[in-house]
Amino acid sequence: MADKQHLYLVDGSAYIFRAYHRLPPLTDPEGTPVGAVYGYTTMLWKLADDLDKADGPTHLAVVLDKSSHSFRNEIYGQYKANRPDPPEDLVPQFPLIRDATRAFSLPLVEEPDVEADDMIASYARAAQDAGWNVTIVSSDKDLMQLVGEKDGARIDMLDTMKSARIYIDEVQEKFGVPPEKVGDVLALMGDSVDNIPGIFGVGPKTASKLIAEHGDLSAALDAAEGMKKSKLKERLIEHREDAELSRVLVTLKEDCPLPIAINDMKLDGVPSEPLAAFLEKHGFTSLLRRLDAGTGSPNRATDLNPPKQQTQGAEASAQGNVQPLPDLPEVDRAKYECVQSMDRLEEWIARARSARLVAVDTETTSLDCMLCDLVGVSLATGPNQACYIPLGHGGSDMFAEKPQQIGKAEALAALKPLLEDDAVLKVFQNGKYDLNVLAREGIAVAPIDDTMIISFALDAGRSESGIGGGHGMDELAERHLGHPCISFKELCGTGRKAIPFAEVPLDKATEYAAEDADVTWRLHAMLKRRLPVEGGTKIYERVDRPLVPVVAGMERHGIKVDRARLAKLSEEFATETKRLEGEIHEIAGQEFTVGSPKQLGEILFDKLGFKGGKKGKSGQYSTDQSVLEKLSGDGAEIAAKVLEWRQLAKLKSTYTDALQEAINPRSGRVHTSYSLVGAQTGRLSSTDPNLQNIPIRTEIGRQIRDAFVAEEGNVLLAADYSQIELRLAAHMADVAPLKEAFAEGEDIHARTATEMFGEVTRDTRARAKTINFAILYGISRWGLAGRLGVEADEAQAMIDTYFKRFPGIQKYILHTLEYVREKGYSETLFGRKTWFPRINSKNQAERQGSERAAINAPIQGTSADIIKRAMVRMNSALEEAGLGHVRMLLQVHDELVFELPEADVAAASAIIERVMAGAAQPYVELSVPLGVEIGTGKSWGAAH
Repeated sequence: MADKQHLYLVDGSAYIFRAYHRLPPLTDPEGTPVGAVYGYTTMLWKLADDLDKADGPTHLAVVLDKSSHSFRNEIYGQYKANRPDPPEDLVPQFPLIRDATRAFSLPLVEEPDVEADDMIASYARAAQDAGWNVTIVSSDKDLMQLVGEKDGARIDMLDTMKSARIYIDEVQEKFGVPPEKVGDVLALMGDSVDNIPGIFGVGPKTASKLIAEHGDLSAALDAAEGMKKSKLKERLIEHREDAELSRVLVTLKEDCPLPIAINDMKLDGVPSEPLAAFLEKHGFTSLLRRLDAGTGSPNRATDLNPPKQQTQGAEASAQGNVQPLPDLPEVDRAKYECVQSMDRLEEWIARARSARLVAVDTETTSLDCMLCDLVGVSLATGPNQACYIPLGHGGSDMFAEKPQQIGKAEALAALKPLLEDDAVLKVFQNGKYDLNVLAREGIAVAPIDDTMIISFALDAGRSESGIGGGHGMDELAERHLGHPCISFKELCGTGRKAIPFAEVPLDKATEYAAEDADVTWRLHAMLKRRLPVEGGTKIYERVDRPLVPVVAGMERHGIKVDRARLAKLSEEFATETKRLEGEIHEIAGQEFTVGSPKQLGEILFDKLGFKGGKKGKSGQYSTDQSVLEKLSGDGAEIAAKVLEWRQLAKLKSTYTDALQEAINPRSGRVHTSYSLVGAQTGRLSSTDPNLQNIPIRTEIGRQIRDAFVAEEGNVLLAADYSQIELRLAAHMADVAPLKEAFAEGEDIHARTATEMFGEVTRDTRARAKTINFAILYGISRWGLAGRLGVEADEAQAMIDTYFKRFPGIQKYILHTLEYVREKGYSETLFGRKTWFPRINSKNQAERQGSERAAINAPIQGTSADIIKRAMVRMNSALEEAGLGHVRMLLQVHDELVFELPEADVAAASAIIERVMAGAAQPYVELSVPLGVEIGTGKSWGAAH
C-alpha cells in the first residue's frame, strides 16, 4: 500500500440501477426479487477486491440515500417532484442491498434527510483537509464540482462503467469550465431529473459559454442588461431568480456531520463472513462457490451465470398471446414532438435518464444496416411521450432546401452518453439493426431489451402467420395493442412515385418515427411482465438477450470472399447448366425452358408418358423435388439431369452470382443478416445472403466455401459440434447404449448398425445414419421408406427394431407428444417453449406435421440454445485469454467460424473448444460429452 491515505467513496445508487437493468428479475428461495441485489453484489465485490489489490486505495465506504427528503425540499417544494417511483420489484430490494453492503464488512453511510451527494461531498472535503487523496466512484455531473487539488491532496472520480478517471481536464472538456464553476453552469441549464428550474431555453453549451465569458453566475446575470436584444437576454433577465435558486439547489453541502470516522473505513479485502451467510440465504450459489474457492472477485456481472430463477411457469393456451393490456391511453400521434434544437434534445435526454428506461428507434435510408445512412432517431419515455429527432432530412440535391434540424454530429454526441449509460435501459424492436446503425456512428448501446426477442421467447410458434412470423412490430401492435401502425408504404409510397424517408415532411415523419418508439415502449410494458409469469425469463435472460449484441457484432465484422473465385465458379456453373440443358433437350426430343415447371410437366407426363403425374389447382403438373426424385429412382434419366440442373442453377443464382453482388463496397466483405426469430425452435437463420443452405458434403458446396477466405496473414477456424442432436437425444431419452458409445468415442452410426443389423458394413452404417436422424425428426414409415428406397412394411420393421433396441427413444417420443398435446408447447432443457397450436387439429396433415415438429423441437431447440450460450460466452473468454482480436464471424447450424492470426490458432482453439464443450453448464449437466471438431485453413472450405 502507498503511504498516502486514499479514500474511495462509492455512489451506491448508481450501482443499484445499473444492476437492476443489467440482470434478470431473479427471486431468492423465499420468492423475494433479488436481481438488482445480485448485480449490486457482484459489482461491489469486484470493486472492493480490485481496489484491495491495487497500489493506492486504503479506505472505502458506500454511500446511499436514506430518504427522498432533504434541506432542498424546504427551499423549493418542487425539488425532485417529477422523479418517477422506483420499479415495483426494485423497492423490496433496497433493504437487501444494504444487507449486501454490510455483508462485505464495508462501511455504509446513509443519513436521514441528507442526500448521498452531500454525504459524499462532506467526506471528500474532510478527507482532503486531512491530507488524503479521494476518489468518488460515480459519473454524476453534480459531484464533478468537487474535483481538484488542495495542499497536495486531490479529489478525482472513477467512472467504472467506462473504466475512466475523471479529473480537472475531463471536467473542463465536458463543461467548458473548471470544476469550481460547474455549479454555475448547472444553475443556468437546470436539471429536469431533479426538477431544478434553471433558465428555460438555456442548454449546456449556452450555459458553459456564458460562465466562461463572464466568470460566474452573478456576473453572467448582471451582464444580461447590456446584451443585444434577443431571446437569451429576455430569459436571463426574466428568470434570474430561478437561476439564483438553482445555484443554491445544485451546491453540495460539505459540512454534514460524519457518522463514521474516516479512519474507520479501512479497506481490508473481502472477508468470508458474514458474506457467505448472505450469499447462501439468497441462493447466490455461483458467488458462494467463488468465495469457497478463494478466487477473489467475480468477473463482470454479464459474464456470470445467475442462480436458477425460482419462477413457476403458468399454463397458457395456444391463444395466450392475447393478454390483458396495462392501463394505457390510446395512441395519440398529435402529442409527439419533433426535436429541432439542442435545448429540446437535452430535455428529452434528461427525461430518459429520469425514467431510467427509454424506447429507441432509428430511421435510415435503407434496410441494409451496413450501407444505410442515419436519417433520424426517435425516443419514448412513456405512452404518447415520444419524439423524433431528424438528422438527415432534405433532398439529395445539394441545393435542395433542408428543414431545421440539429447537426448530426452534435446530436449524436449528446445522445451517446445516454445510450451507453448502464443505469438507463434502452428498449428496441429488432434492436440488432439499430445497434449496428449506431455502432457505425461510434455508439456502443447498452444495456438493452428487445420486444421482438421477448415476444419470441414467449410465443414462438403461436402465430397463425407461420414459423418465425408474428414478431414484427406491426403484427405485435395489432395483436397486443389493437393498434394499426402507419405503414412505410403509406408514408413513402410505392413504385416510381416512392420517395426516400429523408424527403418525407417532418410532421409526417415525426408521426411515423415517434409512433415506432411509442409502440415499442408499450409492447415492452406489456410483454416484459409476462416473462416471469409464463416461465420465459430464463431463456430470455440467459440466452436470447445477451446474444443480440454478439450477433450484431458478427454482422458488422462480416467475412471476406474471393470475387475472382466466385466469378470463375459462376462461369463453370453456366457452362455446366448449358451442357445439361442440351442433354435434357436431347432426351425430351425438343427444346423447352427447363426452368419452367409447366413446360417440364408437359414433357415428363404428356410427351414422355411417365406415370405418377398429378395436376394441382392451377391445372399444371407438380414437378417439385420429391416428384423428380421418385422418377429418378424409377430410372428416368431426364429427371436426374433436371435435378442436377436445378441444383447448379440455384447455387449459381443464390451464391456465386449473389455473393459477388453482396460484397460491401465500404468494407470489401460480405455481411449476412441473422434472424434471431427465423426458426421457431430457436435456431438462427441468415439472409442477404443466406449462408445456411450451402451444401455441406458435396464437392460443389466445398468449392463455394473455398471462396470464403481470411485476410492476409490470418486464417479461418471452423469449430463444429459433432453429432450434437444425437448426443442430446441420448441424454434426453436416457439411452444407455448411445450414451456409452459417445462416452467411449465410438462411431455412433456403426454402433447403431451393430444394434439393428448385427454387423457394420458400408450399407448398414449408411442406413443406420439415416434412421438415427430420421426418427428424431418424427419420420413416418412412408417417409423412411422413401429415403432408404424400400417398401413401407420394411421401413416399419426397421422403426420397430430401432425402438426395441433403443426403448428410451420411443418413450421420449411418446412422452413428448403427450406433453405437447396437453400443454400446447414443447420445452428445451433451458426452458425455451415452442408452441404447436395445431397439435390436436382434426385435419390429419396439420396434426401429423405438428407431431413431427414437436418430436424434434426439444432436441433441435436445446442444440440451438447451447450454441447460442457458447456464442454469448465466447468473446469474453477470448478477451480474458488475451485473444480479444480473434473475431467470431459466422454461425451456420452447429458450426462457428472465426478469423484470427495463424500464430494464435493453438491458444484460441483451446479456448473455443472449452467454451463450446461447456456451454450447457452449469444450468444443464449433460450425461454425454459435447464433442467439438476444429479445423483451420486459408478458406472456409479448407478449414473443414
